Amino acid sequence: MKNETALILIDIQIDYFPNGNMELSEPEKASLNAKKILEKFRKKHLPIIHIQHQSLAPGSTFFIPETKGVEIHKNVAPLTGEKIVIKHFPNSFRETNLLQTLQEKGIKNLIICGMMTHMCVDATTRAAKDFGFDCVVIGDACATRDLEINSEKVEASEVHKSFLAALNYFYSEVTNTEDFLERN
Repeated sequence: MKNETALILIDIQIDYFPNGNMELSEPEKASLNAKKILEKFRKKHLPIIHIQHQSLAPGSTFFIPETKGVEIHKNVAPLTGEKIVIKHFPNSFRETNLLQTLQEKGIKNLIICGMMTHMCVDATTRAAKDFGFDCVVIGDACATRDLEINSEKVEASEVHKSFLAALNYFYSEVTNTEDFLERN
């Protein structure tokens, strides 16, 4: 990996874990894989950006500012000096300084981990590609949840695979933690 590569950790926050206000499917597993990627970036002294969602929308039920649930999970907690970008929308670039931060650092490649696959990971990856970044999504370092359409339940595993397959077509390369670490 080159200095032109940054790690983006999206919304790995307490509300997505057991007893949180928006529990996902297997968030612990995803966060531990993200932690392995994070450790690799720390060891190589490469740029790391933590994205933290704080919901300002009326009636929000999770990621409420100044609650325990909004905190970044201990498995990937930022160290002193690591950049934290606070966002209020699924797309991490919307109304934040993320694009400016990446441009100032000369970043061209993004390694993306986080939550939720079908929402913030998807929105951020697509926006990143549109801004000209080459993206790699670490699929097993992301998590999502069951969804419903027309009164039909869609299992989290199917949501996850579908969104990753769609991203892998044009917007990013999708890989897993083990393969990424072996190559880098």
